Parts: sequence; structure tokens; C-alpha cells
Amino acid sequence: MSQSVPPAAQALRNIAIVAHVDHGKTTLVDHMLRQAGSLRASEAATERVMDSNDLERERGITILAKNTSLTYKGVKINIVDTPGHADFGGEVERTLMMADGALLLVDAAEGPLPQTRFVLAKCLERAFPIIVVINKIDRSDARPHDVLSEVFDLFVDLGASDKQCDFATVYAVAKLGQAKRELDEVATDLLPLFDTILERVPPPRGDAQMPLQAIICNTTHDDYVGKLAVGRIVEGKIKVGDEIAVVGENDKITKANVRQLFVFEGLKRVPAPAVYAGDVVAVAGIDEINIGDTIADKESPSALPRIIVEEPTIKMRMGVNTSPFAGKSKQSKYLTSRHLKERLEREAMKNLAIRVEPTESPDTFIVLGRGELQLAILVETMRREGYEMQLGNPEVVTKEVNGVMSEPVERVVVDVPTEFVGVVTERLGSRRGRMEKMAGGASGRSRLEYVVPSRGLVGFRSDFLTATRGTGLLNTLFEGWAPWGGPMMRRQNGAIVADRAGTATPYALHHLQPRGVFFISPGADVYEGMIIGEHNRPNDTDVNVIKEKKLSNVRNHGKDENVMLAVPKHLGIETAMEWIDADEMVEVTPDAVRVRKRELACNRRERRTDAIEEAQSG
Repeated sequence: MSQSVPPAAQALRNIAIVAHVDHGKTTLVDHMLRQAGSLRASEAATERVMDSNDLERERGITILAKNTSLTYKGVKINIVDTPGHADFGGEVERTLMMADGALLLVDAAEGPLPQTRFVLAKCLERAFPIIVVINKIDRSDARPHDVLSEVFDLFVDLGASDKQCDFATVYAVAKLGQAKRELDEVATDLLPLFDTILERVPPPRGDAQMPLQAIICNTTHDDYVGKLAVGRIVEGKIKVGDEIAVVGENDKITKANVRQLFVFEGLKRVPAPAVYAGDVVAVAGIDEINIGDTIADKESPSALPRIIVEEPTIKMRMGVNTSPFAGKSKQSKYLTSRHLKERLEREAMKNLAIRVEPTESPDTFIVLGRGELQLAILVETMRREGYEMQLGNPEVVTKEVNGVMSEPVERVVVDVPTEFVGVVTERLGSRRGRMEKMAGGASGRSRLEYVVPSRGLVGFRSDFLTATRGTGLLNTLFEGWAPWGGPMMRRQNGAIVADRAGTATPYALHHLQPRGVFFISPGADVYEGMIIGEHNRPNDTDVNVIKEKKLSNVRNHGKDENVMLAVPKHLGIETAMEWIDADEMVEVTPDAVRVRKRELACNRRERRTDAIEEAQSG
């Protein structure tokens, strides 16, 4: 059992770890837990133990914010590991409410990137003391002194106070579990980082004698105790068996009883009889509770300010799968609009950055989010749960600003070898990008900074990687709203579309190969209206992909062709969403991702050249 004494006897620190994606947050947390002795032997042998989600492990990114804790010198340190990708900014915004300070990780070679700016701005808004951890100082291209200057400039640029600008700096190699306060010191462990946390991050300010107030920042489910509300106790204390009030939206008050309480120790939730102001707690027994609600004293319930996240910038239509292959997958469990609606509503309740809106059709919903990656992760999660669906092309959310129709724009930071500066400038210029900064590096690389409409970036990432031969780095961050810039073409090339149902043959694919790049292999089942490849011309083309070679009883030696086919281009959910145009859809089943025309019948479809002329004319 966890200690049940007030925090006057056991000191507390609550800290969030924030950074740009792939700067080493989760790896650092691993070693912090190992060196504090908070992991069992089996857990300590696992890399990135905080990435418990399968998708997180596969992609190497943190998607969901998570809580853990360790004890150092008798002080319990609650740690929140937050996502580093801009699309999951909603997770960052709500989980910072559980912290009193932040570790800001910055790569010693890459320096501050767009998400570094976003998470630092959120921390400064909450007046957090910041500890800057310059990580990966063992890289051959590390430049820790320059990066420290860039971080300081970023603090000044974001309007940090003099006290906040006087931040502590720690140099680290997270993958080795080493940290030091000065570059010329010898590092052997993370104790300098632990000591800096105790010195710089203040204890929580809550008073255990005040009426209860706790803000709920997350909800999760446990198979044994049901719904768990995770949050921070701001004032007062909470005990098992207490009757409490839940203050929801519009100050709606409901009464409930606390069945069980848990605190976080290492990777485990540990039962506790009572939890006091300042600590992070998981409460069981309250079914009608959502993120942003306040758990309050039953006699005098008073709400804390609700969590506010920034508005979505991308929307996408998601509907019931209507293709000829709908329901044919053995792994499919949920096919109807009722299943889709319930699942999306559950997602919107626990993820404040996702919104769901109805459409004119009961079988289709509009899902709004921060970016394509966030929506693609949601779809991938749902397909693994057994859902089937079809997706429309991602579109930007527009709104009126001072009476002018406006669209979201993003700040794009591009790091490329100098030889590719011209091609990147040309590609971003065609997408209405406006260059704001350009700096050349001594290592033969250049850093360009653009402001680009969000819709100009849909599908740009794969085009960018092709143009820079995989050597370019692209990072984006929501910048604000700007007047609508007019029509913009999504894709230059048309589609190769199957004109009948059947099974693709090597013979047919071999003869169609000069027309473009295929998405399927021989033996794949196709249906009329299914897109099987990308045409190398602007127009769509309907083809017979199931054609077989006519057989005869005459055989001439050397006449048979040895069919050699190019490797097909694989379309995942994210790449398919980026690739499709307005008249196309992505069909997602548990075992396949296909692209198709919205109108399957060849003779009823609008010609793509007409659509291109209409878009270009505005």
C-alpha cells in the first residue's frame, strides 16, 4: 500500500517532459526510472517502457501522454511524458495541468524545432520553471553551445520573464543514462538531473486542509475497477469511500462515491487509502466524468477552469464502407454507422483535440483534428479494433476572421542539403509558401523557414522526401489564420482505375506498366472503380487489369515473354489520405487499405481533366 500521509511528511515534485518529436524524451524517462530503482528487472530490460501502445512502438513516437513516478532522496517525483508531434498538441495542453515545472529536451545538433516552440510557449503560459536538457551531446554533429544560444533566443522571442530566462541547463546522453551540468565534466549517471529537479521545481502549492478541488486531465479504463479518472488534486484531500461532487460542463453537478484511489509508482498504479493536495491520482467509481471536469467537495462544490485546447485545423469525412468488398474480411467486427458513431464519440470524449460532427447522411461523419497524422493514428487504431470505414480526402477547416474567410497556415522548417534548396523552394512556392528565413550551415545543409497554407502541405511530405532523395527534414507547426488564398491543385497526376471486377494478372499489369506506377501486385482482387495505380499523365484512365493471355495449341520456342514487373508502391493509411483527390476515397478494413473512386461506375464518373480546369479557373 502507498503511504497515506500528507505531503508535509513526504515531499512532492510534479514535472512534465516536453520536446520536439525524436529528441529523446521517452528514452530519458526510461533511464530515470531505472536509476531510481522504480522498474522491475523485466521492465528495466525493455527499451522505451513508457511507449506501451503498439503504434507508439512501431512508429517510435509518443502518442498518448502518460504518468509515472520515482523517488529520489525521499522526494516523490511525478513525471508526465508528453507527445512530441504537433498533431498531438491536445495531449500536451491538458497534461501540463498536472505539473509545476518542465524539462525541455532539445537535440544538441538539430536545436529548437517547431514543436519545441509550441511546448515551451505552453509551459511559459503556466509560469513553469524550465530546466533545459540539451540531449545527444555525443552526436558527431553536436553543437551544444550554439543550441543553448538558440534556446535562449527562443525564450526571449516567446516573451519569457527574466526569472524564466535564468533557466538551469543540463547536458545529457539519454540513451546512456548520463547527465552533467557543465560540458567539461565527466558524466556517469543522471544524478545531476535529479538534483536540478529538486532545486528548481517547487513543491505543489495546494493545502490539504482546504475544500477538495481536483482537475481531471485524462480518463482510462481498467478491466477490474472500470472507468478511471486521472487528475491532480489542487486543494484538499480525497479518501476511499468519500462522497464527492463532480462539476461538469455548464456547471452541471452530479454526486458520486469514491470506490478506489490509486497513485503512480514506476509503471504501476498502486492503491492508496487517501491522496492529498499536489499529488496525481486515479479515481475509480465515477462513471459520469469527463476530461476537464472538477472533483469537488460535496458541501461547497467549486469548479476549476476547464481545459482549453486549440481548435482543429483539418477535417475528414468518415463513413460506412460501401465498396463491393465491404464485410468480406474475416477480422471485421464493426461495420455499421451505429458502431462508427459510438466509437468516434468515445474518442472525442477522451481526446479533446478530436471533434465529431454529423453530416447530411446518417452513414457519414466529419472528424476534425490537429493534422493528418492524428487522424491517421485514429483510423489505424480503429482498424486494429475490427472497424471498417471509408475516408474522404483531408480538407482544411475554414472560419471567418474579421468578416474575411480565412484558412489555417503553418510554419514549416526545412533542413536540406544545399543542393536541394532550389527544388524545395520551387515545390513550396507552387503551394503558396512564403519564405521568411534562410540560413546556410557549415556542414553543407541549409535551413529554410516558410509560412504555408495547411492545405498546401496535404500530401507534400512524400513529395518532399522524393525531391530530396530522403535526405531532407521537414517540421511544421500551426501558425495562425490567414485570408483564403484561392484554389490549389492537390495532385498533378491522374489515377489508373480498374474498369471491371476480377483478379489482377501479371500479363495485364505487364502491358499496362508504361502508363504509371501500380499500387497492387498480381493476384490482387479488384472491383470496378478501384484505383490500382497513379497515371503518369494528368487524366484518369480506365483499364482492364484482369486480362489474360489468349492460349493456343501452337508454341514457338522463344516467343513467350518473361514478365518483369516493377515493385508496386505501398499505400498506408497516411499516404493514401495524402494521395487521394476530392472525387476519391480510402477504403480501410482490418487487413487492407485500398483507394477507390467515389463513383464506381466508369460511365457515370466526371472526367478528371474537367475537374482540373475548374480548380485552376477558380
